[in-house]
Amino acid sequence: MSRIGKMPIHLPKGVEVKISDDNMLTVKGPLGELQQKVNPMIEMKVEDGTLHFNRPNDEKETKAMHGLYRALAANMVKGVSEGFKTVQEVIGVGYKVQANGNVMEMDLGYSHKIFFELAPEIKVETVTEKGKNPIITMTSCDKQILGQAAAKIRSLRKPEPYKGKGIRFQGEEIRKKAGKAAAK
Repeated sequence: MSRIGKMPIHLPKGVEVKISDDNMLTVKGPLGELQQKVNPMIEMKVEDGTLHFNRPNDEKETKAMHGLYRALAANMVKGVSEGFKTVQEVIGVGYKVQANGNVMEMDLGYSHKIFFELAPEIKVETVTEKGKNPIITMTSCDKQILGQAAAKIRSLRKPEPYKGKGIRFQGEEIRKKAGKAAAK
């Protein structure tokens, strides 16, 4: 058995799970509703407030799907009950970030401003304090969409290795290079 696939998912209070005939898993909770199509080879069942995943055989592909769908379902349950959050720092002189609804306006040292539209499932908040780096905080119930948006924002200005300027996740360590040595 897959170590991850055989672990049951405990459903917190307020979270409902529906399994339709065409293997569509729907998880509904206080923060939203998420859906995931599950391969028909993997069978799901809800018993006593826990969600279980079983597989019919030990083929390599089936084993991989067993753990995958269990992990996706666990992320869905956590997302609709607690939610997910990413925090990014914008480091650099003159770099600015401002959120207007679901559109972010960024000055990242280019000759133009960058406007980045987020998915409607994501809530964004920006904090700019004098003397500190601007901070982008994004929250969502969908881990996949949140991670994809955070990676795309980071790719707009990756941290460079000499001064560390750019967009990075809070707490992320950047390996810095020494730079040019003196002539003599």
